[in-house]
This record gives sequence, C-alpha cells and structure tokens, in this order.
Amino acid sequence: MATIEPTGPGHTVLPGRPPYTVDDLLGFPDDGNRYELFNGSLLASPAPTKLHQIAITELVVILAVAAPPTLKVLSTVNLRITDRDYYIPDIVVVPKASIHTDPLMFSPEEILLAVEVASPSTKTKDMVLKAHEYAAAGIPSYWRIEPDEGPTLYVHELSGKSYGPPTAYKAGSVASLTTPFPVTFDPADLD
Repeated sequence: MATIEPTGPGHTVLPGRPPYTVDDLLGFPDDGNRYELFNGSLLASPAPTKLHQIAITELVVILAVAAPPTLKVLSTVNLRITDRDYYIPDIVVVPKASIHTDPLMFSPEEILLAVEVASPSTKTKDMVLKAHEYAAAGIPSYWRIEPDEGPTLYVHELSGKSYGPPTAYKAGSVASLTTPFPVTFDPADLD
C-alpha cells in the first residue's frame, strides 16, 4: 500500500494513493481536516473559520424553525455522489425518512437543498466546482453564503442539468424563498 509522505512536522500520512475512492477516504485518520473527493482527487480543507461556523449555526436555526416536520436540517453530512466523488456540504435539507436509509452517507437523490458557506480556502471550490457537481447530481437547490460580502446569500435553482444564474441577497435585504420550503430571512442574520 502506497502512502502520501509528509512534507514536514504536523503533516498526516494518508494511506493509499490517488485516485481515491470513498472507501479509501473512510480509512483516513481523523486529523482535523475535511477531506472530500473530486473524481478521485483529494480536496482538503482546514477546520472552518469563526465566521463560517457562525453562519452555519444561524442558518441551521432559521431553517429548522421554518422546516415542516417531514424534513430535517443537518450540518456537515457525508454526501456520496459516486465512488470517487464525495462532499461534505455545510448544511443540507433532507426528507426525514432518508435519515434511516444509510447511517453514514446520503445520496444526491435525498438532498433537497445543499448549502456551502465560503471560506477564503474554499471560495472558488464552492462557487465553481460544487455548484457544477451538485447540479450534475440533480440536487434541486444550492445556496452559497459569502460571509465576507456582508454576508451575501447566492441561491441557485436547478434548470435541467445545471443551475441557472444565482439570485443574490445582500445583507439588509430580505430573502423570501420557497424551495425546499417557505422561509424568509435577512442574510445579515447569519453574521
């Protein structure tokens, strides 16, 4: 078995070699990084920033209060798209019944809304890569929150196999959304 060798103190030695699969990823040590896969390539992100965590917590509360009892709002779940594509959305909305289908992973068919809160290290990945991947997987709604923009909420809705141009809601404006359920809030509430 090949390993990725560390390049200095504090680096983790990961088992296996690319292209990685989701099963490979499940064998990685818990070193504080968030590991995701894009076509077998490893994407690593450091622990979320304070603003990132505040935005997640505030939005989970807003969504959980508005959600009907048949839906659940969860944070940092495992999303297996294929054996070589795996992501950890910051927030998802799923049917309550899907909680018991697989105790470890969700499939794209179970995700009604995926939300990513951008950090300096994930901004491009969230804006381009995840928008493309979530749309290709058929996830109906994708929201991206940019904390350093006020914050600003970008709402993407599926149109065919891709998301149309996002609608932006800046802090101080009211986002009245209907998908996956009616909810109204000011993105400033996420700060």
